[in-house]
Amino acid sequence: MASETDHAESVRALRQLRRMRTFYAGGAALWAAAAVSVGWTDPGSRQMWVSVALLVVFASLLAMTSLWLRRRQADQPDEPVHHAAPRRTAWRRHASA
Repeated sequence: MASETDHAESVRALRQLRRMRTFYAGGAALWAAAAVSVGWTDPGSRQMWVSVALLVVFASLLAMTSLWLRRRQADQPDEPVHHAAPRRTAWRRHASA
């Protein structure tokens, strides 16, 4: 059974992978728009090929991150996880002297 610190690190890793997936998707969309725009005005130019190369880089990073995220989520159990102790406090009654 995994310790609590392993679980917390796993949750943080999943959160970070989700953030990076969003960042890479934005980068891929940006470079796709740039490649289309430059390709429309000046097809075959160096700027177009640089935009296409960066689009390929961001698309491959997005694909790898999505694959890692899917694998990490498949390893996680489906049961809910309780991260904190319950809020109610235990009251002890002291016997009067």
